[in-house]
Amino acid sequence: MDTPGDMSALAALAPVVPVLTIERQADAVPLAQALVRGGLRVLEITLRTGVALEALRAIASEVPDAFVGAGTVLNARQLDQARQAGARFAVSPGCTPGLATAAAASGLPFLPGVQTVSEAMMLAERGFSLLKFFPADAAGGLGWLKAVAPPLAGLRFCPTGGIGPDNAPAYLSLANVACVGGSWVAPQDAVAVQDWTRIERLAAAAASLKRP
Repeated sequence: MDTPGDMSALAALAPVVPVLTIERQADAVPLAQALVRGGLRVLEITLRTGVALEALRAIASEVPDAFVGAGTVLNARQLDQARQAGARFAVSPGCTPGLATAAAASGLPFLPGVQTVSEAMMLAERGFSLLKFFPADAAGGLGWLKAVAPPLAGLRFCPTGGIGPDNAPAYLSLANVACVGGSWVAPQDAVAVQDWTRIERLAAAAASLKRP
């Protein structure tokens, strides 16, 4: 499956990007399949566990309808590892000049994280028009996004951090929000007992959320 050319095209595929921290490699493929069946095709595998890259590689190989990417990418080395594992995009909680340069050179769609207007402006100068707002709830949430919409009119955001089924609709109602990221669609207790049916239902509910 071809990858959309940029993060904006990926964000348009579904209103919610599952943020997945996979502890057991055996869970990777059935988890991805359940999410895709529910309508969420863009999956972020965080590089926070020892099996993350192998999980990403397995999903890339065995779940062709998924667009799988790497999250918690902190440096150029991790970016390259993710690309070699089959990642179709990469996400970072923040960004450094070196990581931004490496991301541009890699050709991978890249979602850098911001928390301030200055960070957003610097990344806009580098050509990034879709940014991760993280940690969204702790960093100002809906109020921050509403306040920056007029001065940062050319930018859109993917808020992540503290997003769940109760507040996701409010975030998605904002014109400068392209999608949201969250882990609620794959709760750890459901993954632990391999309750893929429950995860598919949660994904379907998330996939049905409306955007402007």
